[in-house]
Amino acid sequence: MEMAVSLMCQFTAEPGSIHRLIRKAKAGDVSSFEQIVMLYERTVLRLARRLLLDPEMARDAAQEVFLRLHSKLGKFQEDRALAPWLYRITVNLCHDLQRRSKPSLVVALDFAESLRDSALNPEQSVALLQQQELVIAALKELTPREREAIVLRDLEGLSTAEVARVLRSSEGTVRSQISTGRVKIKRFVMAQLGRQA
Repeated sequence: MEMAVSLMCQFTAEPGSIHRLIRKAKAGDVSSFEQIVMLYERTVLRLARRLLLDPEMARDAAQEVFLRLHSKLGKFQEDRALAPWLYRITVNLCHDLQRRSKPSLVVALDFAESLRDSALNPEQSVALLQQQELVIAALKELTPREREAIVLRDLEGLSTAEVARVLRSSEGTVRSQISTGRVKIKRFVMAQLGRQA
């Protein structure tokens, strides 16, 4: 959660520089567009992985998000925030991909990168991976809309109002989806832990 908040702060801390990059990219500066991609690619890919629970599909989705950004950049209003638009496009694209594809058996370990950079000993790393696999399995139990709401609110750190805007839904509906999703996750985790005991 802290990482998500710091990432959001990074995007909002210097809106002028983002707007300058957008302006230059709209004028055809390839380097500026590449900088935009570099600023947002980890966030878009992480969100796609959490929503799709399939690393290959997530990479494809992230590439498509930036292709769409490139094709629609000419119409993008420079004074608008880019991050919420990218969240919305990523969520919509992942939702479409889920409807068209069969569920994958691949487990997406979103957090493997954090393990590489951490000072955890091997036992702690294994325990953390097991916890993350449990969270991923629990996310698979949710409906796509519940998963989207939970991922955006609890994992990406967006406010309920921001989640509602990204999902083009009411705050009440988002609160309901989050509440239902959290209950399902809690039940799933408790059942799994009960089996292990």
